[in-house]
Amino acid sequence: MKAREMGIKIGTLPIGNKNCITDVNGVQVGHVTFSENIGDECIRTGVTAILPHVGNCFDEKVAAACYVANGFGKTTGLIQIEELGCIESPIMLTNTFSVGSVLQGTLQYMLQENPQIGDSTSSINIVVGECNDSYLNSARIQSIKPDHAIEAINQATTDQAKEGCVGAGTGTMCFGYKGGIGSSSRIVASSDVSFTVGVLVQSNFGEKEECLYAAPESEDCTERPDGSIMMVLATDAPLSDRQLKRLAKRCVVGLSRTGSFIHNGSGDVVIAFSNAEKIQHYALNPLEQRTILRDDHPIMSLLFQAAAEATEESIINSLTQAETTTGRKGRVGEKAPIKIKRN
Repeated sequence: MKAREMGIKIGTLPIGNKNCITDVNGVQVGHVTFSENIGDECIRTGVTAILPHVGNCFDEKVAAACYVANGFGKTTGLIQIEELGCIESPIMLTNTFSVGSVLQGTLQYMLQENPQIGDSTSSINIVVGECNDSYLNSARIQSIKPDHAIEAINQATTDQAKEGCVGAGTGTMCFGYKGGIGSSSRIVASSDVSFTVGVLVQSNFGEKEECLYAAPESEDCTERPDGSIMMVLATDAPLSDRQLKRLAKRCVVGLSRTGSFIHNGSGDVVIAFSNAEKIQHYALNPLEQRTILRDDHPIMSLLFQAAAEATEESIINSLTQAETTTGRKGRVGEKAPIKIKRN
């Protein structure tokens, strides 16, 4: 059950039809989920793929930015996003020890789709993010293989994305409870324009005492890793990479509104993109034109608000959509007792 179905309304902006990142036209999400026991070991992990649009991600790149609130994480591709301001591959999420396998699988998929890569044209920048799910998942087994990344991409659709204990969120924890995948969207409009902002998170951070939406019934003395959160923002607003970084920073506002203060050992990373205009890989003209929203247009502040609200609601949805999950060493990720309602 999503937060709104429980009577929890976050923010004031209207949501999209699916209240999901796929409300942004063309954005697709796919999951591969593993939940099985092998002897004394527990596999609770997976892969999540976010595709910026329905076309070829390499031939038609999208403007993008990233923002690292705390860098205790293992990602690939962020330095090229910082340098060139675009994304040319699916955005992949998984667990800490599977970044290499997911990168390899995604690369294989993109090479198959684009025979020219590494031959008649440039290399490719694969973007992978992660969270440490080893509290519940036997991560040392490294159960994720390259084929699973390809499967997640092939599963991706524009339908409402599955949330909770799926894909990269299968084994993650949030505020000491079972976390996972969560998503939400917002519609922003001014007198002459209207845009959609969608967010998808892989939540894996915080202690029970920090959560503003659930209070533990007794003191929580369980030792868990500091955790992380991956936040992916999509929009159809025509923004530059500089403007997208400004939006990405507002995702951290939404994170803090849930109660997080971002621990020392937490990896808190935002990847933001706009698919309003495609950046063609092949172009004969040395000059190009793009439409960019003015910074001083009133809708810019509404986009900031949308990023914060959608992130906050995505995190709460990752909790409300998750179910109690058993894991390694007899550990249990309990479903969060969400109690606080905000009007």
